[in-house]
Amino acid sequence: MKSTGQPTINDVARIAGVSKKTVSRVINRSPLLNQATREKVEAVIAELAYVPNPQARALALRRNFLLGLIHDNPNAQMVLNFQEGVLDAIQGTEFALVVRPVDRHSPSLFDDIRKFIEQQRLYGVMILPPLSENDALAALFRELGCNYVRMGSAPLDDAAHLVQSNDRQAVRDAVAYLVAQGHTRIGLVQGPDGFRSAAERELGWHDAMEAAGLPHGPDLMARGNYTFETGREAGGKLIDAAEPPSAIFASNDVMAAGVLHAARGRGLDVPQDLSIVGFDDTAIATAIWPPLTTVRWPIRTMARSAALKLIDPEAASGEQSLFPTDFIARASVAPR
Repeated sequence: MKSTGQPTINDVARIAGVSKKTVSRVINRSPLLNQATREKVEAVIAELAYVPNPQARALALRRNFLLGLIHDNPNAQMVLNFQEGVLDAIQGTEFALVVRPVDRHSPSLFDDIRKFIEQQRLYGVMILPPLSENDALAALFRELGCNYVRMGSAPLDDAAHLVQSNDRQAVRDAVAYLVAQGHTRIGLVQGPDGFRSAAERELGWHDAMEAAGLPHGPDLMARGNYTFETGREAGGKLIDAAEPPSAIFASNDVMAAGVLHAARGRGLDVPQDLSIVGFDDTAIATAIWPPLTTVRWPIRTMARSAALKLIDPEAASGEQSLFPTDFIARASVAPR
């Protein structure tokens, strides 16, 4: 089988008996193809010695093979885990990841994001909470013709533009576990104001406490900002209360580690004097002692799915949008 001149993607498609889009998917190593089709196309590519020209393709598409990640999130581990999931999806493809931190309170936020998208000529963009919860921002992406996927803790968009977790139900189940262990005063370290994830997790705590007929007033709540230091301060406030809780749910693992630090600083034993539960199941959950009981948030899996939805929306139409969490019981909880 020989070709005349420089082989093109049309030559590959014709000889392999597939569409140009299928060839493109093979080139981009999309995992959404069956193995037989992939091997057939790869054999033709090898025989023709076809070499894709990413610059020419980018020029034709008027876009670069760049996926953007836009965030304003104080939880550095969460951002890192999301990046790793995207890199899982684009490994071996022509795509690259560009990360853009922003200040969601900046008066020039929309202008800055518009300039970023236009200058980089992004293939698509992923948005982390709380930015992802801004409907006006999603409207900006549509205006610019830039495909996007939002990450959230509740339904924010249609399935093609969303990866979502079930935070409220997950926290309800986690607090119910503490109730089953005999705890009747369960404190809450809230996440930051303006985060839908923080609101959903707080609602889950309220749901579980109300269902159990247990008190869930302001005296059992303290505000944090998804950071270790605010977790330590909020945990100390709850522990020092006139009627301290025997268990505390912290809205992420980093704050839960801060609560543990506050308890140890006051001579308390965890879990005998105080049980602690976190959320995320990041690396810190198993790095501290005792290992943290937590809710595993499938950030990396969600990120991989978000990237696939951008790389090949048609092929990824069957990709799931709702990603259930898992409860992980470890040694930071003991019966009351």
